[in-house]
Amino acid sequence: MHTVKIGTRGSKLALWQAYHVADLLKAKGIPSEIVIIETKGDKILDVSIAKIGSKGVFTEELEEQLAKGSIDIAVHSAKDMQSSLPEGFELIAFTEREKVNDIILSHKKDLDYKNPNQQLVLGTSSTRRVATLKYYYPHIKTAEVRGNLQTRIAKMESGICDALLLAYAGAHRMGYDDMIMHELSLDEFTPAVGQGSVAIEASTNMDQDLKAKIIEATHHEETGYRLLAERAYLRVLEGGCSIPVFALAEYDGERVKLKGGIVSLDGSERIIKEVSGSNNEAENLGKILADQVLSAGGDKILKEIKSALNK
Repeated sequence: MHTVKIGTRGSKLALWQAYHVADLLKAKGIPSEIVIIETKGDKILDVSIAKIGSKGVFTEELEEQLAKGSIDIAVHSAKDMQSSLPEGFELIAFTEREKVNDIILSHKKDLDYKNPNQQLVLGTSSTRRVATLKYYYPHIKTAEVRGNLQTRIAKMESGICDALLLAYAGAHRMGYDDMIMHELSLDEFTPAVGQGSVAIEASTNMDQDLKAKIIEATHHEETGYRLLAERAYLRVLEGGCSIPVFALAEYDGERVKLKGGIVSLDGSERIIKEVSGSNNEAENLGKILADQVLSAGGDKILKEIKSALNK
C-alpha cells in the first residue's frame, strides 16, 4: 500500500491539521507520513499579509513540492486557500467543519467588548475582522498581531493588546478553550470563506485510484457543498486574505443557504445578501450571491479597497 506523504507547514495548528488528516487516512487503512515545509508566510512576520500579497503566501512552497511529487497531498486551513488555484492543482477534499464562529480570546476575565466606555485593544491581522469591528464596535481599537497562535498569545500577554480576535476552530484545536471569553455572533462576524475546515490539495496528475481513496477517507459531504458555494462567491469577488469579504453557507441535506457580503475598510458600509437553492446548485449560488452583492454597491467598495491596498 502506498504511504501517502502529507505536506504541511510546521506550526502547531498546521501539524494538528496534518495529523488529523493522517488519522482519517489511518481509519481507512491508508498509511501516511508527515513532511514539514516552511512557507513565505511563516518567514515574514513583521509585515501584514495584505502587504506581502495574499495569493499563496502560505501555499506556494507546498505546491512546489506537490508539483515535484515529493509530497502526495498538501494540507491547509481552508480559509487560507486562494479562490482560484494555480494550473495543475486542485482541492480534492474538505474535512468536517468545526464550529465557524470568531471569538475573543484573552487572559483577562472582565472584558465587555460591547461596553463603549471600556478601553479595549484587540489583536488581529484580518482586514475582515478589523473592518467588522469598525462597523459594529467603533470604540474598539485594534493592533496588528501575526504569527502562530502561541506567538500571538505571548504578544497579547506582553501587553500589545488586551485580547485576540480569532477563529474558534484554531483556539479550540490548540486547547485554549478556557481563554475564550466571548463567542461572536455569526450575523455580525460572518466568518471568512472556509473557516473551520481543513482543505486537502493535490496535483491534477495524481493517481486516480489513490485520489479516490483519499477522498473517501477524508471528504465530508455536507462541508463540501457549503465550501463549494462559499468559494464560488469568493472567486467572483477575487477576495484574497486581504479583502474583507465574508460568506457562510448552511446545508440541511437538501438545500444550501448562502449569505455573504463585503465591508468597507473604514467600516462605514457593510453589504450582506442571502440566497438559497438545492445542493447541485451550490457553485452557482456563490455566483448569484456575488452578483447581488456587487450590484448593491459592493463593486464600489471593492474598487476602493483595491486602490487602498495598492498604495
